[in-house]
Amino acid sequence: MAQTFFFYDLETSGLSSRYQRVMQFAGQRTDQNLNPIGDPVDVLIRLSEDILPEPQAVLITGTTPQKTLEEGISEPEFCEMLIDEIFIPGTVAVGFNNVRFDDEFIRHTLWRNFYDPYQWAWADNRSRWDILDLVRMTRALRPEGINWPVDSDGAPTNRLELLSKENNLTHLHAHDALSDVEATIGVAKLIKQKQPKLFDFLLNLRDKKEVAKVANLEDPEPFVYSSGRFGKANDFTTVAFPIAPGSTPGTVLVYDLRFDPLDFAKMTQKDIKTRLFASWEDRKKDGFKPIPVKELAYNKCPAIAPISVLDDKAWKRIGLKKPTIEKHFKSLGKDLTDKIASAYSEREPYPGSSDVEGQLYDGFMNERDKVRTEVVRNASEKDLVDFHPEFADERLSELLLRYKARNYPKTLSSDEQTAWQQYRQKKFAAQAPKYLQSISELVAKHHDDDEKNFLLQELQLWAEAHAPID
Repeated sequence: MAQTFFFYDLETSGLSSRYQRVMQFAGQRTDQNLNPIGDPVDVLIRLSEDILPEPQAVLITGTTPQKTLEEGISEPEFCEMLIDEIFIPGTVAVGFNNVRFDDEFIRHTLWRNFYDPYQWAWADNRSRWDILDLVRMTRALRPEGINWPVDSDGAPTNRLELLSKENNLTHLHAHDALSDVEATIGVAKLIKQKQPKLFDFLLNLRDKKEVAKVANLEDPEPFVYSSGRFGKANDFTTVAFPIAPGSTPGTVLVYDLRFDPLDFAKMTQKDIKTRLFASWEDRKKDGFKPIPVKELAYNKCPAIAPISVLDDKAWKRIGLKKPTIEKHFKSLGKDLTDKIASAYSEREPYPGSSDVEGQLYDGFMNERDKVRTEVVRNASEKDLVDFHPEFADERLSELLLRYKARNYPKTLSSDEQTAWQQYRQKKFAAQAPKYLQSISELVAKHHDDDEKNFLLQELQLWAEAHAPID
């Protein structure tokens, strides 16, 4: 199978991949030299009536729910397009921060529409990659030939629109999916031209086996690691060391050798666990000192490299010295790493959800149910009327009710219609009052901005039309 890239970007109704939706999908296939193949893809996806899009998301994208109804395709049509036309065998799915954001929306969209949520990213020579981490490591290790933006405080920033501007790349409309795709391809092509060895090295890390050659517990060695976790001041890059298995298979805990382990060596097991999993609010408190440990996932194509790639200039850029790393490495005792490993072994891998649409990671689908889900997604509206499969996975029965209600409402029996209305009433009773209040506050804030006021008025009309509350 000939391997191609498919660069893609989403605009969504909010930040939660569990409960918000894809509103715009855009992409462009390229060959391995990043030359376009075929026409770009740019579609809107109809928002279902039980979703209240986050106002801030709509203010950023300018896409209203009403526009998706007028111009968009349904979610089942979208999923069919993804599987049959977009993520075809041999495709490398790639974007800008897609591994942590866009890919999660794709998984949850496929899940609630009875498609396998994983195969699109690995089966039949498929894979995925992320240009954001490529950008971070290139900036830290091999920045020559590229203009690098800084923010208003003079700190490094890797925002796509600023990278495009600094390097005279096409990026007509930030936060428009197709425009962001064009900019991402431009950035990737620039790095491939200026730093081809680094480009190819990180591209190979789509393979978990290649990742394990750099970061593993069998033959552990310090390595260079670029991630948003490591902060602007150090070009988002540090030197890390593998210390223990992570909380789920295919992950490893790594210690940030920028920090002296002796500062944490005398902490109790309880204190270490509290600091490792502290809330965002606690982390912002004065005097809070986090444990410098990160969980590295082999299947998320991390930007890592052997420590030998650091030359004198790179050491200086990331604010580290080799003697410091060596000192901290020697101080990293087994007692501390055992306490950290023990804390992670007790960690809940993924926050639970009481709602079926948030339960994607609660378990894999068995083979019998896979056959039944294939029947569901291939069924016509007429077929769905009397279709009541006995799923072994109890999550799927509730998903089927919502699937029918959103896409084929005429197929609902009277009992199903009652269940659907009860679901919506319960959901909107919890969300709508606060939602409408937030719109009112934004209207007051943007009272002199006609465009934003129009978008907010559309959201208010959407909520009033669909929320079954007084």
